[in-house]
Amino acid sequence: MKYYLKALQNYATFSGRARRSEFWYFTLYNTIFVFIAIMIDVAIGKATQEKEFIPIIYMLYILFVLVPCFSVFVRRIHDVGKSGWFILIAAIPIAGPIWLWVLMATNGDVGKNKYGVDPKEIS
Repeated sequence: MKYYLKALQNYATFSGRARRSEFWYFTLYNTIFVFIAIMIDVAIGKATQEKEFIPIIYMLYILFVLVPCFSVFVRRIHDVGKSGWFILIAAIPIAGPIWLWVLMATNGDVGKNKYGVDPKEIS
């Protein structure tokens, strides 16, 4: 949970580097909170018997974490020595997202790189 909160504290910090654990724990908790928001929306929709279901809790949560999600993603890309613009590689069908997720699982550069000091050295 500390990595999720750390990513939220670095809300719009696109400089620096993020460890694999920071990125993956943020992703894990984010996924859990998305499912909780969806379940709350479904419960509200069933209770009100509305025909047009609008997932308002889910949409508010997504808006809340949109910028922190991109910032932790960019900082993780920096950790492997790539530019933050490398996130656009996900636009390539099939291979782009797969390659990007492989990069997210790759160990970061040891020592200092052009994006900052190794986060493992700091903690």
